Amino acid sequence: MSVALARRPLGVAAVRAITLVVVLAAWEALALSGLVYQDVVPPLGPIVAAGISILLDPTFYHDAAVTIVEVLVGYVLSTLAGVAVGLFFGLLPFARAALLPYVNALATTPKIIFLPIVMLAFGIGPGSKMALGTIAGFFPVVLSTTAGLLQVDPVLVRVARSYNLSTWQVIRKVYLPAVRGPIVTGMRLGLGVTVVAVLLAEIKFSNAGLGFLAIDSYNHFRIADLYAVLIVIFLLAAAVNAGMSRLERSVQGDG
Repeated sequence: MSVALARRPLGVAAVRAITLVVVLAAWEALALSGLVYQDVVPPLGPIVAAGISILLDPTFYHDAAVTIVEVLVGYVLSTLAGVAVGLFFGLLPFARAALLPYVNALATTPKIIFLPIVMLAFGIGPGSKMALGTIAGFFPVVLSTTAGLLQVDPVLVRVARSYNLSTWQVIRKVYLPAVRGPIVTGMRLGLGVTVVAVLLAEIKFSNAGLGFLAIDSYNHFRIADLYAVLIVIFLLAAAVNAGMSRLERSVQGDG
């Protein structure tokens, strides 16, 4: 069994590598088959060349920085608000019964519909993208935090109360440690939807950012550039997701 476990990571890595090779080969075959226009599905060579050109262009890093800042601000604000409101719902049953159905309903609403509102409130600059990212990322965090609080053992709370701890001390010493896992899970989900919301807002109306870079390439029919930008976005998202997965495993391991 120990030998099998030792070989498993290598086997997983091999399957991932083979899958990537197969996908790239299928793409290249489709591009060269003549079944679709090469301008729509270009060969890998022009995409790689476009990617190198983009990475050598200083303006790309300005656009990437704009998107990163917008996502980061929206993500931090959504996490703080989500945890705070989740604690509010988890600790106050009346508020949860009265207001949580509205949160559940809004959570399933496509967040792009709020873009005109945030544009009116924050303008067409980065502020509207941050606001939309905050709105999108808020719901997974608040719902996950609320669900986690409802699973806290009441015995732990009663023991804390027996030591005459204040409400804030009970939150800090009992509730927050008990819901670390759900909070991190909500943060991971929230990060994904925050990124999507920011990029969609940049695509709809912006003059900077990776979303703007993608739609600008599309508008000028630089399809290889478009795919190159999408690949860069995918790689950045994959790296962030890997970091969040490691954090989630670390928190669950500590728990």
